[in-house]
Amino acid sequence: MSRLRISEIFYSLQGESRSVGFPTVFVRLTGCPLRCGYCDTTYAFKGGEWMEITDICDQVAAYQPRFVTVTGGEPLAQKEALPLLSQLCDAGYEVSLETSGSMDVQGVDPRVSMVMDIKTPGSGEIARNRWENLQHLSATAQIKFVLCDRADYDWARQRLDEYRLPERFEVLFSPVQGKLAPTDLADWILQDNLPVRFQLQLHKILWGDEAGR
Repeated sequence: MSRLRISEIFYSLQGESRSVGFPTVFVRLTGCPLRCGYCDTTYAFKGGEWMEITDICDQVAAYQPRFVTVTGGEPLAQKEALPLLSQLCDAGYEVSLETSGSMDVQGVDPRVSMVMDIKTPGSGEIARNRWENLQHLSATAQIKFVLCDRADYDWARQRLDEYRLPERFEVLFSPVQGKLAPTDLADWILQDNLPVRFQLQLHKILWGDEAGR
């Protein structure tokens, strides 16, 4: 049987991305090869519980959701994440995957809406970006930049042009809580008339750091 190590399965409002605000079941997989300086899910690096994919799907189904998000950690660090994503799609859910962009995405079911981070200099993990992943994403994918400061913003703006990202995908810019003032980021986006979506983490506004814990 196919098994994955799961940190938690919970029901909450989607705090980010295109489906923000919708009730969503989150399946958080354990483990991540990255160590971003601003990570807010370090508890998912280790531990967790081994679960069969059928049991995961049964637990998800109990909530009767429309939306399901597979997240981490880094979900694609576990190879069985791919069949899990496909089985969730087969069950009729609108499935999204939150991935760091450091793992090969070619095997992800095309029905899955991918939200892929691009790691900035401020993350400390810029070397882990797999730029070749961009050619394997569909037009429904979303590209996310989590920004620590003005230097990160300027770097991200250059990547928008270099890879023509706004022409190909929806692009999300978010400030790191406690490091970059949301109003500063909003002002920069407006001043530069950037074709990106500004977003804050809704779940943290509502529930603080305890959301999903």
